[in-house]
Amino acid sequence: MAAETLTARGVDVDIYDAMPSFGRKFLMAGKSGLNISHAEERGVFLSRYRGNALLQDMVRAFGSAEIVDWMARLGIAAHTGPTGRVFPEMMKASPLLRAWLVQLQESGAVLHARHRWQGWDGNGALVFGTPVGEVTASPDVTILALGGASWKRLGSDGAWASVLAAKGIDVAPFGPSNCGFLVEWSDHIREKFAGAPVKSVRLWADGVETRSEFVITQRGVESGGIYTLSAALVDELQRAGTATLFVDLLPDTDLPAIAANLVRPRGKQSMANHLRKSLGLSGVKLALLHETAGGALPSEPEALARLIKAVPIRISGTAPLDEAISTTGGVAWAALNDGLMVREVPGVFCAGEMIDWDAPTGGYLITACLATGKAAGEGASEWLQAPSR
Repeated sequence: MAAETLTARGVDVDIYDAMPSFGRKFLMAGKSGLNISHAEERGVFLSRYRGNALLQDMVRAFGSAEIVDWMARLGIAAHTGPTGRVFPEMMKASPLLRAWLVQLQESGAVLHARHRWQGWDGNGALVFGTPVGEVTASPDVTILALGGASWKRLGSDGAWASVLAAKGIDVAPFGPSNCGFLVEWSDHIREKFAGAPVKSVRLWADGVETRSEFVITQRGVESGGIYTLSAALVDELQRAGTATLFVDLLPDTDLPAIAANLVRPRGKQSMANHLRKSLGLSGVKLALLHETAGGALPSEPEALARLIKAVPIRISGTAPLDEAISTTGGVAWAALNDGLMVREVPGVFCAGEMIDWDAPTGGYLITACLATGKAAGEGASEWLQAPSR
């Protein structure tokens, strides 16, 4: 997006990528449908960026509506799903990426694959490692869009952090975001329910809640609802060393109604059959109930109803950083000016996930990457034209 912004202003652009092909993480993001943005009300949309005013301004300038228009110019129609998530009409990322790369090259951009940036040489030139050896380039302006520190096999390994830190640039430590979490499950849960989705539940943690399903894994929990609560769970882990995920197993039934069902005589029925017949609780939901009760469910109906409405799952940590969908940390905002130029290195700009910001899944991550790319392109263009530089 930074390159597109510059070529549109008549600037000659070279794009360097460490990988053998371009946009690999973009393609991975679209593996099960490229959720590129979200069509919710703008104020709600902007709130997803957790009070980051400068980033919110960039997204306000290039948000969901602008992305839909941009895709249309590339010949890709948009589809908005029932929850407001915006996708390319064909859902996949590859047709959009192909059209984009063609458009960039037709605008004069030159693409260089297998060029891994390694820093600057003694003369200030960019140094790249390539299959044929080291090469250098001395552009008038540089935009770094080096990604975070997850999914190393797609190119974003965070190795650039030490290069920038050596230049005196403030780089915050990386941490996982939109990630899975660790739970010390019993053997029964791991053997019987690993991979099982937990549907039709309400989840909350540290004051944040969502109505969304999640998945039990061998080592914990992950998937949609968990990613929504990721920031809250990470905050609690950092603050207290552990965190608690609460699960309402019957979000559409209030506590008195649950208690009223439980108080009915069950006769010779087992408690499992009683819960299944009176409340529809079985399978993984029933297993979670037993897991958090230590195997002995409360005998008093109201106490059991309270547990059903707030099953506590103890979180002991995050899944490995490299498995996270996105990462926190990176170049500190204070190290950049409002045009995303590095204060310590004039003429060098940053964009995308390598800057220290966070957002949930749902189209917000890619939107902000595109918005910061556009902002960096605009900042670089203005810097090139500044008479004082």
